[in-house]
Amino acid sequence: MKKLSARRRHPLAALVVLLLALACTGGLYAAFAPAEKAQADDTAQSLAIDEGKKLYTVGCASCHGTGGQGGSDGPSLVGVGAAAVDFQVSTGRMPAATSQGAQVPKKKNIYTQAQIDQLAAYIASLGAGPAVPTKEQYGPEGADIAKGGELFRTNCAQCHNFTGKGGALTKGKFAPSLTDVEPKHIYEAMQTGPQNMPSFPDTTLSEQNKKDIIAYLNAVNGDETENPGGLELGGLGPVSEGLFGWIFGLGTLIAVAVWVAARTAKAKKS
Repeated sequence: MKKLSARRRHPLAALVVLLLALACTGGLYAAFAPAEKAQADDTAQSLAIDEGKKLYTVGCASCHGTGGQGGSDGPSLVGVGAAAVDFQVSTGRMPAATSQGAQVPKKKNIYTQAQIDQLAAYIASLGAGPAVPTKEQYGPEGADIAKGGELFRTNCAQCHNFTGKGGALTKGKFAPSLTDVEPKHIYEAMQTGPQNMPSFPDTTLSEQNKKDIIAYLNAVNGDETENPGGLELGGLGPVSEGLFGWIFGLGTLIAVAVWVAARTAKAKKS
């Protein structure tokens, strides 16, 4: 008892008790707080899925089936992921018009971003697929514009042309212009491969590669971008440039040659 009393009167006794109390409090918080947060997140996710299912039933089920299994008027949505939903619905391509051409064009969006997130949550619950990218994934920070240009010319220019101005494909289809397209939607398109476009998963183009390509498109299509070559001729690449050269360049040379010949003939007569 005397030893215990002596320890209680020790100058550091109060400090030891305080440290023990703080350790117990921290341990209890670590044990219970994350579980509460996870439970709250699960509840919010469940509500989003429920609301998304309601929106899907009204606006999508007639083509894609009641459970997203697909049908004669629309493909299966099982496993397409949240990124595909965010891209297609945010750009107004979905829901598609009743009568459409060779491919679904971009049009005005009819859903709010909150509703799109709910639809994406429901479709994601049907099967794993690409998630909606974060700003860190498609933002310009740390991007290599020169590398992005090289990657774009190798993988994308044959359809979208060298600066993303778009171009015609076969059977009435087309590669849309990438001018004024949100970086997030460009990233999602590379992830999911909408319509005629092939997909470029991270095993083909890494996250950094996608960031570089987006930075390149922003650089060549930005409002403050100046073309060091002068007139860009629509940015359509060698076809338009070659046509311009043949019609105007060669045409000018022929006109000069005719003029010189006419002058020479007139001089000889005189």
